[in-house]
Amino acid sequence: MSSQTRDEDQVMEDALVNGQDGEPPIAEEEEEPEKQGIRVLPGSTDTAASFEFEKEDHTLGNALRYIIMKNPDVEFCGYSIPHPSEERMNIRIQTYDNVSVYDVIEKGLNDLMDLCDVVMDKFTIARDEFAARQS
Repeated sequence: MSSQTRDEDQVMEDALVNGQDGEPPIAEEEEEPEKQGIRVLPGSTDTAASFEFEKEDHTLGNALRYIIMKNPDVEFCGYSIPHPSEERMNIRIQTYDNVSVYDVIEKGLNDLMDLCDVVMDKFTIARDEFAARQS
C-alpha cells in the first residue's frame, strides 16, 4: 500500500450506521435482561425459606435480621455472606405454623424502610436545629 493511500480517509459504506451524513456510527447498546435483586433459594416452603440478595452485604443483612426477629410470628432468622468476594447475602427465615415466610420478609423490608425514614427525619431535624444555633 502506498503512503498516499494510507493517509487518505476511506468511507466504508457498510460501516455507517447513521447513513451517509458523516456522523460517527452510534454503538448500539445491548439490553441485558434485568436481574432480580432477590431470589428464593431451592428447598423453600411456605413457613421456611432462604432468600438470596444480590449486591448486598452485612449492612442490610444484620438490620433486616434484627427487624424480622422482632416479629412474634418468626421462629428463626439468620443471614450469611457465602463468600467475601461475592456481593451476595443469604437470609433464612422460619415462621410458626400458618404464617407465610413471604409475608414476613415483605413486612420486614417495609418495617426497615419505615425505620430508615424515621432516622432520616430525626437526623434532618437535629441538623437543622444545630445549623440554626450556629448562625
